[in-house]
Amino acid sequence: MRALVTGGAGFIGSHLVDRLLDYGFRVIVFDNFSRGSYHNLKNSLGNPRLKIIEGDLLNIEQVSKALEDCQIVFHLAANPEVRGWLASPIDHFKQNIEATFNLLEVIRKRGTLNTFIFASSSTVYGEPETIPTPENYAPLKPISVYGASKLASEALISSYASLYGFKAVVYRLANIVGSRCNHGVIFDFIEKMKKNSKELEVLGNGSQTKSYLYIDDCIEGLITGMEKGTERVEIFNVGSDDQVNVLKIAEIVKEEMGLPDAVIRLGEEFEEGRGWAGDVKIMFLDSSRLKSLGWSPKYDSEEAVRKTVRNILNKD
Repeated sequence: MRALVTGGAGFIGSHLVDRLLDYGFRVIVFDNFSRGSYHNLKNSLGNPRLKIIEGDLLNIEQVSKALEDCQIVFHLAANPEVRGWLASPIDHFKQNIEATFNLLEVIRKRGTLNTFIFASSSTVYGEPETIPTPENYAPLKPISVYGASKLASEALISSYASLYGFKAVVYRLANIVGSRCNHGVIFDFIEKMKKNSKELEVLGNGSQTKSYLYIDDCIEGLITGMEKGTERVEIFNVGSDDQVNVLKIAEIVKEEMGLPDAVIRLGEEFEEGRGWAGDVKIMFLDSSRLKSLGWSPKYDSEEAVRKTVRNILNKD
């Protein structure tokens, strides 16, 4: 089977590419390399079943060429910066919503796709009153443009799948961490400590508490839902069974970097303890639907964070 992976040179995408090649897929990586890299794909570069296309989802002609003879699409390309939207929300509209629309339009015109896999986000829930949060929670009220762009993309995918006869699987991901991760709180803390080993600034009041899922568990979840989901449009939460707060992450980073005496300093607080506008203070997903298909995470949130720190520091 021939699969297109948008964002295939990125953090999650490159791990997925490795796994799909192990499964025997022929894989087309479509990436603009604004955040992804060939280094992420180093384990697969010599594989004859891998083809890499440097292109942009905003370019219809490039998208059409990349989709030739593909039966399945894994759409992971996006602007991942949850806190970068204030200065330029148009970036999320173009890189997330418009890019998804372009991809779906090419699929509609070709009429040959079997399955569309989409990496959405826990941010579509906004600040839900039900914790852990199930997939059928409503109403969905994102508090960031990133979350809104993911929710809009979900709606487009659902409508196109229903109208044009392909299967869609949407994954609402918790915070995914692991090797090749180059953004997010863990990466930021490590970079800060490299610059100043005596002090670590934490955005907000440090009480923000979220679920962190290790990349290997994430990829297993994507494969499980793809293989075992039965509905025309499936939605799965993908997260760990627990949470960890930002202050604990800071302590883990200090410990793993051998800097136990570094002082944790609380930085600017946006409102109610948030680190920035649109920061969801508590995130914990109910992943029982995916678990009912046989998936289960191997690592809890704290283990995932610690393992990621070691990955970034090349200890693992």
